[in-house]
Amino acid sequence: MSSPIWTRVALSSEFRSFAGPCWRLVEAQHRVSTLKLTDTLAEQALLEELIEDAKPAIPPDCRHLDFLLATPFRYGAIYPYGSRFRRAGRTLGVYYAAEDPKTAVAEMAFYRLLFFAESPDTPWPRDAAEYTAFSAEVATERLLDLTVPPLADDAGIWTDRVDYQGCQAFADAARQAEGEVIRYRSVRDPAGGSNLAILLCRAFARPAPIERQTWRIRLSASGAQALCEFPRQALEFPPAAFAADPRIAGVDWARGGPGRLRS
Repeated sequence: MSSPIWTRVALSSEFRSFAGPCWRLVEAQHRVSTLKLTDTLAEQALLEELIEDAKPAIPPDCRHLDFLLATPFRYGAIYPYGSRFRRAGRTLGVYYAAEDPKTAVAEMAFYRLLFFAESPDTPWPRDAAEYTAFSAEVATERLLDLTVPPLADDAGIWTDRVDYQGCQAFADAARQAEGEVIRYRSVRDPAGGSNLAILLCRAFARPAPIERQTWRIRLSASGAQALCEFPRQALEFPPAAFAADPRIAGVDWARGGPGRLRS
């Protein structure tokens, strides 16, 4: 499928306003992991500072943001694999998030399963993995919405599960038009939720996360199950949930090693 050509002028007429939260998941040990390597909080803070200095630089226009919001915009290191709106190589960062935490959980469950799909000899983990879901406030007048006409007319390109060339070309055009956010349908969420691809840090209305949730995701022969402690909620993704993606369709669900999911 060939990619449509969107010019800067054409895209400028499609900008929409948007204000609201977006959700993203990270491993719950993103800070705690260094604590076991040190004896005091002061030592941990020094270790975190040394690690921070060794990482690629954060762009100047993102330095006012909390590290959870700024991290996807780091540049300098080569981005090894392309993603939906970011090309591989030395390319500008993209902050991927979802409008609803359940959609963010579905995205994470998919990519956890993808790891095991690409590692067929790896058994299912014995324990559920813990994640922190956090929301960030977004406010922009320069959002491009791929879920409504006329951009939705090319939905076949925007929702391709494995070929991101069309989306990457669109992101290039969006940046040239000074677009800040791309809204698109999640192809991982069985409920059909929407995602946001934030291209520029100025789209964040607040510099730090505003809400957090703790989720546990278990993988087993039964699929993926996710539990949130507060507010209490649960999601289940049976083996067929992501089967439309050819990389998941061949997963060996009978592999050993499932753990138990505790609330």
